[in-house]
Amino acid sequence: MAESETEYSPEELRGRQFLSEMLQGVAIALGLGLLWIMETVRDAWFAVLDRFNVKPRARRASAFPPGRPRRAVKRARQ
Repeated sequence: MAESETEYSPEELRGRQFLSEMLQGVAIALGLGLLWIMETVRDAWFAVLDRFNVKPRARRASAFPPGRPRRAVKRARQ
């Protein structure tokens, strides 16, 4: 196998491009940090529930309560 002999030359960033790349990197780092903190809080919460011996729900929780659905409200024409 022959290796390609083209040299890599990185693109030089100036002004807005540099600022944009820096802000993107900071935003990614903050987002990952937030996810890590949320996971830590979630794990701590479940540890508290385990300590109090709270059992999981017997049935699935639903955002839609059982029964007849609400009727749509008709708006008056203007």
